[in-house]
Amino acid sequence: MNRKGEVQLVLLAILSVLFLTTPAGAVEPCRGLPTAAQLKLFLQNAAAGVGISPSLGPTKTVGGLFDGTRMWGATVNRDGEICSYATSTADPTQTWPGSQQIAKAKAFTANGFSNDILPLSTANLYLLTQPGHSLFGLNQSNPFDPQFLAPPEGQGGGRGKVGGGIISFGGGVPLYNSEGRIIGGLGVSGDTACADHEIAKRVRDLAKLNPAGGPLADDIKYIGADPPNLLSHSLCINTVRNGDFVGEEGP
Repeated sequence: MNRKGEVQLVLLAILSVLFLTTPAGAVEPCRGLPTAAQLKLFLQNAAAGVGISPSLGPTKTVGGLFDGTRMWGATVNRDGEICSYATSTADPTQTWPGSQQIAKAKAFTANGFSNDILPLSTANLYLLTQPGHSLFGLNQSNPFDPQFLAPPEGQGGGRGKVGGGIISFGGGVPLYNSEGRIIGGLGVSGDTACADHEIAKRVRDLAKLNPAGGPLADDIKYIGADPPNLLSHSLCINTVRNGDFVGEEGP
């Protein structure tokens, strides 16, 4: 058999394996969501204010402790399966280790409590989960599975698994395709909850995965700074929203 015939046989064998192991009509479970490399770049550009919609702020500042420069980011698909995660820093150890779990749980929460017609960021759940409100206890309803954490270098980490976790402060947003259908969630952690939210909505905007109502459809509302609303959130240290200083967390 000549060389050409050998190559054809190899290709035929590969196609046969793919045909036998891939169900007809199967869809890549993380299709349409950022890869780890894309997520890392989005996190960095979000903190720098590069390429974001004008409605998200005229300046690069997002406030908080580190101006959103030391972040973990994570995505899940509509089934809640972890699809990607990354740090914004070149050295992953220079982010808070605890933020990996929080980012993954925020992504799960934002996806888990949003649908096509009502996007809810994790910031929108803050007041409703406080004592005396209707969702008090939600945070204990679905604990995060710690076996789906990875060391800073990134091995393992639960890709393709449902990690769970409920977080009811800023930093998680649902993700939508161009047809307005929800396809998953994004979680960001590594600064104050308010700065986390600013970075999360910028990353979603850079990925072109905004809800039908636009990048501010599920934006954060602040107790004491905005009209009373059940979807409000407390102020944080050095709180900035869409480029404007809003206030400081009270003593």
